[in-house]
Amino acid sequence: MSPRQKMINLMYLVFIAMLAMNMSKEVLSAFGFMNEELLASNLSTTDKNTLAYAGLVTKANEQPAKYKSLNDKAVVIKKLSSDFYSYLSNLKTAMTKEIEDQDDYESMDKTNFLDEYFFKGDGYTKEGKDFVNRINGYRTSLTNTLGSEYKQLTNVLAKRFNTDDRSLGKGVTKKWLDSRYKGFPLIASVTSLTQIQAKIKNTESDVLTTLLGGQLESEVSMSNYNGIVSLKKNAYYPGEKVTGSIVLGRYDPTLKPNKVILNGKEYDNFKDGEVILDFKAGTVGDKDINGTIFFMENNKEIPVPFSNTYSVIPQPNNAVVSADRMNVVYRGIENPISVSLPGVSDNSLKATATSGLLKGSGAKYTLMPGKVNQVEIVVKATLDNGTPVTSKKPFRVKDIPAAMGTARGEFGIVRMPKNSVSRVVVGAGLPDFVFDLDLIVSSFKVKVPRQLTVVVNGTTFSAAAKKILARARRGDVITIFDIKATIKGNSSYKLKKVLPVSIEITN
Repeated sequence: MSPRQKMINLMYLVFIAMLAMNMSKEVLSAFGFMNEELLASNLSTTDKNTLAYAGLVTKANEQPAKYKSLNDKAVVIKKLSSDFYSYLSNLKTAMTKEIEDQDDYESMDKTNFLDEYFFKGDGYTKEGKDFVNRINGYRTSLTNTLGSEYKQLTNVLAKRFNTDDRSLGKGVTKKWLDSRYKGFPLIASVTSLTQIQAKIKNTESDVLTTLLGGQLESEVSMSNYNGIVSLKKNAYYPGEKVTGSIVLGRYDPTLKPNKVILNGKEYDNFKDGEVILDFKAGTVGDKDINGTIFFMENNKEIPVPFSNTYSVIPQPNNAVVSADRMNVVYRGIENPISVSLPGVSDNSLKATATSGLLKGSGAKYTLMPGKVNQVEIVVKATLDNGTPVTSKKPFRVKDIPAAMGTARGEFGIVRMPKNSVSRVVVGAGLPDFVFDLDLIVSSFKVKVPRQLTVVVNGTTFSAAAKKILARARRGDVITIFDIKATIKGNSSYKLKKVLPVSIEITN
């Protein structure tokens, strides 16, 4: 090239470089302006969240049955969010403390702060690891606090605070921290941290909306409604038409009336949203039940009238005996039995059995059969007209079925990471059994593939068990067997052999 052409080419290069420098400055300013917008949005969201938290506290105080558990979750989430938000604020302060003019975004083009603070060669510093751990810990803590009933929200959290490696295509990946902060200008990193803070505030807002929205949805759900059959009367002659109507009524145990007028008199026997009827039936014939329930709404009494009828019929002469949990009773358990005879008061009944019947209050009894295959309950009573009545009811006697071992409260094969196994609490339970028995585990055996079996006393892994567990590999199935358990409060009853539980190592 001629000297003139070389000079022209050099001028083009200088011109392009100047354009690139100007564009870089404009990009830095753009990040700064974006950071300002995010900060303003965070303040606005904080104010809204504060009002929502306060509203939930008020609801929890007014209606604890509905909102206390939700408020308990919100308190934990608020604390987790506040701590994480403060950590990020402190980190941003440290990043910019050497900048004299905090509004001069074009001067925040250096990359050295986080390059030295987060990274050490190809690895991370202690601070870099802590930063990633805090993001993962926040996500995990929120998920655990919310529980499995808010699956859709926890899925959003998993994506919102995801720190997995980033794919660059063709099987090449890059660590999340490197892809977000290594070699980036200071103002870009500050803006990224402010964006995480925005995610925290939005997460709080989403949580509060979901908690309150879920409660509202639960309140209006059709599962809270019962079909109420309202007949013109409750006793009919053969061939007579049955007339009445069926309506829907919502059951709300937290809704308490201000007062109740029943059959012209004030009535105060109500509990858990229900007016408890408790009065004498009277003589034979049709009877009316009517009155008004008063509820407070906007500091005013709102009357809700009600009415119904019932019929008083002559006394029957056949006893009715029913097992509260079907016609089978079990050894080693206090089986609840109800004994009644229509038209005869509880204190006028006498019930006996061939084995282990104990009287409780009113018509309630408990039956603890011995080593027999069948128990017969005999009920005797005398009606008001002097007629004696005797009724018998047989019950089959069975042993309690075999219990199953549990790990982390789960039966069968439980999958979990290796580092979680040593903290597992071993238990025993009876899935699908009609009684909720509390079983106490005293010992168990642990078998890790390729290792000797270890006997453990108690419900958690001993040092010896943890030692063989350390040799387990991914995909290994650890078997917990020969579990020794007894029924709480009845250690003399010998349970059948407790079935084992297995744990599969996932990583």
